[in-house]
Amino acid sequence: MFDAILIEKCDHGIEARLSRLDDTTLPAGDVTVRVSHSTLNYKDALAITGRSPIVRQFPMVPGIDFAGVVEESHHPRFKPGDAVLLNGWGVGESHWGGLAQKARVNGDWLIPLPNAMSAKHAMAIGTAGYTSMLSIIALERAGLKPGCGPVLVTGANGGVGSIAIALLAANGYEVIAATGRLEHEQELRKLGASEVIDRSTLSSPGKPLGKERWVAAIDSVGSHTLANVCAQTRADGWVAACGLAQGMDFPGTVAPFILRGVSLLGINSVTRPYQERVAAWERLTTQLDLQQLESLTCELALTDVIAASDDLLDGKIRGRIVVNLE
Repeated sequence: MFDAILIEKCDHGIEARLSRLDDTTLPAGDVTVRVSHSTLNYKDALAITGRSPIVRQFPMVPGIDFAGVVEESHHPRFKPGDAVLLNGWGVGESHWGGLAQKARVNGDWLIPLPNAMSAKHAMAIGTAGYTSMLSIIALERAGLKPGCGPVLVTGANGGVGSIAIALLAANGYEVIAATGRLEHEQELRKLGASEVIDRSTLSSPGKPLGKERWVAAIDSVGSHTLANVCAQTRADGWVAACGLAQGMDFPGTVAPFILRGVSLLGINSVTRPYQERVAAWERLTTQLDLQQLESLTCELALTDVIAASDDLLDGKIRGRIVVNLE
């Protein structure tokens, strides 16, 4: 038996509740994991509250990432006792996810937990930090180097944004942070931002081209913000798009791309190949200050998750939320 958040359909829509489940209810998969830590992400909160149709089938255990120890394996890469982690692959949406004390998944979705990292630290980084690292790798692969110019990070107080700032600063980049919470400017500067701007300067309809301000950007917001970010990127610069907190639309023009040669890089953190996932996590192990990570993190028990979901969506919780399932 194990505890889990279970989302089910009901007469008034959906209902999420803390449930006690039998191992026989676990979905198909060739690896069973005893989950020690998971996270509460924005997408998880949408699923739990029903504010957005995240869940593809019911009943569903939410949780888009988790870390733990293999209990049973029929996969050649893993054996009982191995420490593992998972990001993406539709868990928490179309396959039972990590907000449970046990998970059964396709072993191809797992990677080993890096030796120098605890399960708690891995989930403090979570899909948000992993996505930040994938964004930086994509920008560097395109040609970004320290010294090229400032890099903008939107959604700076969110999980992706805050870890992106810390990683960029650790790699020697000049960072501009865009946030709607200017009262947290000093915290963003401690993370490594050299300049903090109000997100309102980017979130409304803007001009096809604006003043060239940054050489690259990591955007987790989308919509008008992404359009304005592209419009103010320097000639031959790069923008990594990895989120849609403001919206899925892209109300921009082709002007930045055909008049300035700006490149828009899409970041898919869900289905990356095994070696890419391992490389990203190994780099996170060496380049993220764990003390700094602690300052970005709060810890909840599974019993707190449902109530915290509304608070997360309402902007009452900042940084990363680790869920301790032990």
